[in-house]
Amino acid sequence: MRNRGESWPSLEVEAWASTRETLHMWLQIIGKLRMVGSPFVNHWWHVTLSLSARGLATGPIPLDGSILDIEFDFVDHRLVLRTSDGGREEIALRPMTVAEFYRLTFEALDRLGVALEIHTTPNEVDPAIPFPDDEQHRSYEPEQAHAFWRQLIQADGVLRRLRAEYRGKASPVHLFWGALDIATTRFSGRPAPVHPGGVPNCPDRVMIEGYCDEISSSGFWPGGGREGAFYSYAYPEPDGYAETAVPAGAYYDRALGEFVLPYEAVRESSDPTALVLEFLRVTSTAAARLAEWPQER
Repeated sequence: MRNRGESWPSLEVEAWASTRETLHMWLQIIGKLRMVGSPFVNHWWHVTLSLSARGLATGPIPLDGSILDIEFDFVDHRLVLRTSDGGREEIALRPMTVAEFYRLTFEALDRLGVALEIHTTPNEVDPAIPFPDDEQHRSYEPEQAHAFWRQLIQADGVLRRLRAEYRGKASPVHLFWGALDIATTRFSGRPAPVHPGGVPNCPDRVMIEGYCDEISSSGFWPGGGREGAFYSYAYPEPDGYAETAVPAGAYYDRALGEFVLPYEAVRESSDPTALVLEFLRVTSTAAARLAEWPQER
């Protein structure tokens, strides 16, 4: 069993920037495969990736009479592609360009007899270099990818506990590969004002659908702090929300329009899980109270 320091690993955002940027593009490629191969689910829940015992996985992607799944294995550092008819392909995760990763992935799919096509421009980043042309991003440090996955394991566990406390409509705990954040979202059951869009290289219709209902969202992403941050926000934001009293170390970031709790403050606390839960409970409860959400069904 790991001790607390090992379970909540330190991973400075700046130190792993090159690996993170490359991995982000690789995750987008695989996430887009899940998106095009899956039926549409409200709020784009069909595009996300989920934690697994080895890394991050698509879960089942339905094909014609069979299933494809793809998993980033951050233990042995392989991309594993499997089909329900027994097909299996592996790609070693190592320093390589996004263009090479894209080519190797689609060559593996071809050998498995899987015909899927994706839009090759990444989303929610600027500049957005098409995957087949991206020779810029080429870094992969296995220890850094592994440490990020372990951060996600801790975040996933806390977010699952938070989600279980809400009886109304709530999203699964899942990773959105556009912004590279793991999150769960609560819904009031009421429609929300039309989202203004404006996210880099992301069609406005995506944001309009994603935010068509009144929400309170909680998650973790590798930004917002020296080692990443937990966050909480409401859409639309009710009056007085930014003044909510939060645990020591957390604060309202007016530029982001959300509450932030730096990961390093969590890691260094005497009870990291309790601190994150308190932060997320306080902010999500304030969102519902101030917006006068209907009672949970």
